Amino acid sequence: MIRYALRCDKGHDFDSWFRSAAAYDALSGAGQVSCAVCGSVSVQKAPMAPAVPARDDPRGVVPDSGAEAARPLDGPGSAAEAALRALRRHVEENSAYVGSDFVTTARAMHAGDIPERSIHGEARLDEARKLIEDGIPVTPLPFRTTRKLS
Repeated sequence: MIRYALRCDKGHDFDSWFRSAAAYDALSGAGQVSCAVCGSVSVQKAPMAPAVPARDDPRGVVPDSGAEAARPLDGPGSAAEAALRALRRHVEENSAYVGSDFVTTARAMHAGDIPERSIHGEARLDEARKLIEDGIPVTPLPFRTTRKLS
């Protein structure tokens, strides 16, 4: 595996892992490497210096760099990622996950057949469009839920 620092034509910096240098070249040549911020496929390798932690430093601080310990992989990498995590947490804490029953449940609530409540779940794009056309207020979420029906 190899990690490259990348930069898109809009100036966004990000990094990504690839199986090999040849794999990066193949994916990039096919337009399958895109900016993690804006989605641009005009991406180039950015200059980078290797970060090699000292063997005896458990925090992973690079010698002579004065850098802090490396960011944990499970922590947010940017303000946008932190905002998405906060949004996901808010949605999951304040609404009921109805899974693939989303369309049926939303229609039943709109018709007054069942009490209204905040819900989230899955719907195909054509189903979501039909809900909107029928005046049922829905909005797509910018993430996939991690919750399962219980």
